[in-house]
Order: sequence, then C-alpha cells, then structure tokens
Amino acid sequence: MRSRRPITILIADDDPEDRMLAEEALRESRLVNDIRFVDDGEDLLDYLYRRNAYAGSDPPRPDMILLDLNMPRMDGREALKVIKGDAELRRIPVVVLTTSKAEEDIYRTYDLGVNSFIIKPVTFDSLVGIMKILGAYWFEIVEVPSS
Repeated sequence: MRSRRPITILIADDDPEDRMLAEEALRESRLVNDIRFVDDGEDLLDYLYRRNAYAGSDPPRPDMILLDLNMPRMDGREALKVIKGDAELRRIPVVVLTTSKAEEDIYRTYDLGVNSFIIKPVTFDSLVGIMKILGAYWFEIVEVPSS
C-alpha cells in the first residue's frame, strides 16, 4: 500500500443534489481530503488550465476527475475529448459518473479515453460503496504517474 497523501477529486456536475450526494459519499468513504466542484465542461477546463475564474489562482491538480456527461454549455463528452487530447492532462484519471445508460455514450467515452464509466446508483449506500471501491482501486491498488 502506498503512503497516504492528500487526495484531490474534482467533480464536474451541474446538479447540486448529485454534487452534495457525491461529496457526502466521498467523505463517508474517508478517502478524500479535498473535493472541488465545477458546473460544466467549460468550468472544468478553466479549472485545469487556470483561466477565467481560476486565473491567478493555483487550484490543486486533481488526482481524479468525476465527470457527468450531460451538462450545459460544454458537456462531459466534449471536455473529455479536450482533456485526453492534452499531453499535460491526459494522465489524470477520468471516471464518468452519469445517469446515462446509452451504449453510444459508453462506447464514445471509452473511445475518447475515459478510464471508467459508472452509472450513478439509485441509493446513497450504493454510491458510498462505489466511492470506497473507486478510492481503493485508484489510490491504493493502481500505480498512476505522479503529477
């Protein structure tokens, strides 16, 4: 097991209730020290490139991005394409966490380079379970390049 270090997860989701549930589930999983939120794909890219609202600030580079697909302005698919097309960002694990069950979305996001595709569970307990598994897998089992 690797040494414990602060972990930052960036959640891109426009639904305030889904954001709150994801944050509570992550906190209950006792894995994440820092949870950040963005409302859509444009805000996600602004965060990652430190532009517009994030210009002049130094937000921590996320250790993982939880990405909803259906968001206003720029959806998750478009943001994923930019992230995985950028040599500086492509190593950040991106996990789609969405209500979409469309096969087309599953295939398309994997073609774009997503690391995992998860359909949002119906119950909070199931969401906590998923967050615990995600955390164990990405931060205790797998080796990822350090930023």
